[in-house]
Amino acid sequence: MDDTGQAGGLEGGRLGCFGHSAAAAALPDAAIHVMAARTGGFKGAVSVHSWMVWKSADATTWSRAEVVGWGHPVRRDAYAADARWYSNQPQIIGSVTGPKAAALIPAVEATVDAYPFNHLGSYVIWPGPNSNTFVAHILRENPGIGIALPPNAVGKDYIGPGLQARRDAGGSDLHLSAWGYLGLSIGPRRGIEVNVLGQTFGLDLAHPAIKLPAIGRIGT
Repeated sequence: MDDTGQAGGLEGGRLGCFGHSAAAAALPDAAIHVMAARTGGFKGAVSVHSWMVWKSADATTWSRAEVVGWGHPVRRDAYAADARWYSNQPQIIGSVTGPKAAALIPAVEATVDAYPFNHLGSYVIWPGPNSNTFVAHILRENPGIGIALPPNAVGKDYIGPGLQARRDAGGSDLHLSAWGYLGLSIGPRRGIEVNVLGQTFGLDLAHPAIKLPAIGRIGT
């Protein structure tokens, strides 16, 4: 959820300047990371900006994909993989590595290319579609990644205009939404989440935690 970013990571899209992972060339296995950092200004009090990072086996650089608030929203490799966002240090929300990541990467790249809200003027900072809408879409379409965005990723619950119902590819989690302002998600990946005006209240039963607006997860 944001309008602009600030690059601050290592050159060449390498991950590692914040100690999250080895530089791409030093990591022979394939890997996918879901990353997030607090946004700027007042927005940073209630939301993070999220993006995807990946590398194929034996690749020497990381790839990064995210959505921004100008032009065609989807950007590839606009910033270093672990660049700060509005000077805020990023965190890895979750990762997939090894053969599983290698098998998922082609589908992730295809989902990025087919993102439905990538035309001029489609970005809406609230309730979406924004940067968190983009990453949530990738995670729904590729549930094998097995990662859910944190509750303070405002915009993750936007799935389209009007009254909408979606399932994760493969049918695991169910998502209901009313214009992105009200919504409900239920399933093994997201647990139980209620979305009110972009803010999430919920429970993660698989990895016990309470999900709270602005704060994020309390628990494992």
